[in-house]
Amino acid sequence: MTEFSQFQQQHIPLIEEEMTAFLEKYTANTYLKESMLYSVQSGGKRLRPLLLLAVVLSFGKELEKKDFQAAAALEMIHTYSLIHDDLPAMDDDDLRRGKPTNHKIYGDAHAILAGDGLLTAAFQLLALSQLEMDEKVLLIQLLTKAAGTEGMVSGQAGDLQGETRSLTLEELIEVHERKTGALIEFALLAGGILADQTEAIVALLGDFAKHLGLAFQIRDDLLDATSSEEELGKQVGRDETLHKSTYPGLLGIEGATKAFEEQMTLANDQLLDIQQNNSEFQPELLQGILKQLELQ
Repeated sequence: MTEFSQFQQQHIPLIEEEMTAFLEKYTANTYLKESMLYSVQSGGKRLRPLLLLAVVLSFGKELEKKDFQAAAALEMIHTYSLIHDDLPAMDDDDLRRGKPTNHKIYGDAHAILAGDGLLTAAFQLLALSQLEMDEKVLLIQLLTKAAGTEGMVSGQAGDLQGETRSLTLEELIEVHERKTGALIEFALLAGGILADQTEAIVALLGDFAKHLGLAFQIRDDLLDATSSEEELGKQVGRDETLHKSTYPGLLGIEGATKAFEEQMTLANDQLLDIQQNNSEFQPELLQGILKQLELQ
């Protein structure tokens, strides 16, 4: 078993426990709680919260309650975005992680409310967390930027608008830097802040995140074009059905694969650059995440 596999097995249950306990305590309506927990507990790679925790560990820091609270808040935001993405008015998906999507079980209205609840609960969790006050303010500011109209929501809007016209490669990259990359970037920035790193190191982590986020989206597009429903746990070929601009569509399978490999190389180079600027930084965990993405 690799170091990263051990890291996953050890920390995913702790992230999920943090989310579940918070929603159990702070959700007043029983049916709404059931709907929210259905999506929170439906599995997944937990890439974003694992990235945050991996950064903290990579600088030789011990993980604390506050780190898991920040990681859980981030995953709540991601889960809300998936619930809303799957709605009939958005991507209209019936499967997510091998299970019926939230609205197929609880209906459109309650799925919308479950997403709304997870979005607001994420910031409530940060506000009530054991973070120092200056950390709370900074992380809330960064997460609102990443999740909101400067980040993920704008990216989702651009993605929807791209269904009615063909995007250029530059436009597609801009959409995905917001839709996919913004939360990944938050994970890296937050990890650096929680590990008490300098602004210069946090900025280098942000550069790494940009390459990782783009690689992740290219890989996702490739899997949608080449994989099966059984392998992905969701419907495949949806991008083509929805007439979305994708990397395989613009570059071809071979060109998209080459672009993915280029971004992976740049991401790994960025980790080595961070190590050169901070001798305490150990890149193995983050390199393990890159390897995991490569093997998907």
